[in-house]
Amino acid sequence: MKSTLPMKSRSAPLLLLLLLPAMVAAVAVAARKGPLVGGWTPITDVKDPHVQEIGKFAVAAYNTQSKGAIKFDRVESGETQVVSGTNYRLVVVAKDGGGSTAKYQAIVWEKPWENFKKLTSFKPVAN
Repeated sequence: MKSTLPMKSRSAPLLLLLLLPAMVAAVAVAARKGPLVGGWTPITDVKDPHVQEIGKFAVAAYNTQSKGAIKFDRVESGETQVVSGTNYRLVVVAKDGGGSTAKYQAIVWEKPWENFKKLTSFKPVAN
């Protein structure tokens, strides 16, 4: 038995079936709310005690590694990156022995379930 439907009418459901997975994937990506794995996400509350503790750790680890004597003042800004744990990229304000302040960029890798923290980078930030 021959179909009496024109070719356009018969191909429309097939086209819809082929495009449906792509449309569902596009909606899922657009609805994603969390941070992109591997991307840096701004820290919205740098006054959070845990963020401040990471900043203190960075200064203490820097002093130990470089035999420095700077004193932690505060975390001014920062970002996090999801890795095997979390990388914190912080702008830390610290004081030297004379009371002068300077800014440093510190990167700390943390795996809290292992009670692990490591300073991976600490360098002055140009003002």
